[in-house]
Amino acid sequence: MPVQILDTALSAVGHTPLIRLDKIARAQGLKCNLLGKVEFFSAGGSVKDRIAKAMVEAAENDGRLIPGKSVVIEPTSGNTGIGLAMACAIKGYATIITLPNKMSLEKEALLRALGAEVIRTPTEAAWDSAESHIGVAQRLQREIPYGTILDQYSNPNNPLAHELTTGPEIIEAVVATPSTSEHPSSGKVDVLVAGAGTGGTITGIARAIKKTHNKDCIVVGVDPKGSILADGPESSHPHHDNPIAYTVEGIGYDFVPEVLNFEDIDQWMKTGDPESFAAVQQIMRKEGLLVGGSSGSALSGALRWLESDAGRQIAATEGANVVVLLADGIRNYMSKSWFLEIALEAPPSPLAGTIASILSTKDTFTGGVSLKLESGSPAPEIKPSEVVVGASSSISH
Repeated sequence: MPVQILDTALSAVGHTPLIRLDKIARAQGLKCNLLGKVEFFSAGGSVKDRIAKAMVEAAENDGRLIPGKSVVIEPTSGNTGIGLAMACAIKGYATIITLPNKMSLEKEALLRALGAEVIRTPTEAAWDSAESHIGVAQRLQREIPYGTILDQYSNPNNPLAHELTTGPEIIEAVVATPSTSEHPSSGKVDVLVAGAGTGGTITGIARAIKKTHNKDCIVVGVDPKGSILADGPESSHPHHDNPIAYTVEGIGYDFVPEVLNFEDIDQWMKTGDPESFAAVQQIMRKEGLLVGGSSGSALSGALRWLESDAGRQIAATEGANVVVLLADGIRNYMSKSWFLEIALEAPPSPLAGTIASILSTKDTFTGGVSLKLESGSPAPEIKPSEVVVGASSSISH
C-alpha cells in the first residue's frame, strides 16, 4: 500500500504480507519454499475482515442495509463477527453476533468492545436446530425490525472477496519476488494450503490462482477431525450420535456451506488438535509469528501433505512455492488452556538452568530474591540458594 493517511480502519483491511517460513522448512528437510500468508496483520486481526467489509459494502449498494435502521445479525465462530462489528462501528449499524460456547472469551470481549451484542449458544447444537448459533440468529432476524443476516455461509461476496483481494495479493508477492541463488523460485504459486470453515477463503483464493495465474496449482484443504467437509459435498451428519469434538476454532462444520466449492479443491488433509497446537508453537518459536490455532492446523496439514506420496515431489523441488494461509493471531486465544500450556508449561530451556545456577550463587545479591507467582502475588522472600528457575518463573529483585 502507498504510505498515506487512510480514511478509516476499513482501508487497512487486507494487504497482508507473505512471509518465508524458512526455519520450519529447513527443520522439515524441505527444498521447496514454504510461505505464510499472515492475516493477523489486517485491521481486525483475521482473514475474515475481508469478507466482512465486502458483505457490508455490497449490502449497502443493494439497499439491504439502511443507515440508522438496519441491525446486522450474524452467526459466526467469532472472526467474521469481529470484522462485521468493526465495519458496523465505522458505518453506524447496530450488530448482534451469535457465537457457540466453545469460542474464546477474547472473541466475545472484542465483539462487545466494538459495540456488538453477543449471544452464546450450545456448542453441541446441530447447525439446523433452533438452539444453534444459526438458529438463534434466524429467530432474531424474524423478530427484530430491519434485522439482516448477511450470511457468510451463502453470501457470494465471501469467496469473491478472496478472489479479488487475498488471491491477487499472494500472486503479486510471488511474481514480484525475483528468483535468487539463495531463494530460487518458480515464479508462480505451485501449492495453496488453507483451512476450510465456510470454505469461502480457500474457494476464492483457488479461483484467483487457477483462473489468472497457474491452472495447475494444487489446492489442499485442511479440515479438523470431527468436521465433515473433507468427506465431500453430499456429506451430512447434523444429528450424529457420537460426534468428535475438536477445540480448534474457525474451521470445520457439521454441514456443507453453500460458498464452499469442492471443484476448486484438489486434495484434503484431516488434522487433530494436538498436531495443530504443536504447529502453533513451532510457528511462534521458529518464525516469531503469533498465530492462532487454525493456522497451526493449516501448517500441520501442509507438512503432512508434503510428506505424502502426493506432495513428496513438490517438497523436493527447489523453487516450488507452497503458500499456507495463516488465518488469524493469538490475540483471540490467550486464555485458552492449549495456549497457556504452550506458553507457561513448556519444559525449562537450557538457559533456565544457567539462570538458576547464576542466581543460586550466594554473593549474587545482598538481599533475598522475590519470585512473582503466576497469580501476580509476590511470594515470600527466600534465600538465593533456594531459587529454582523454571520455564514459567518470573523474577524481580
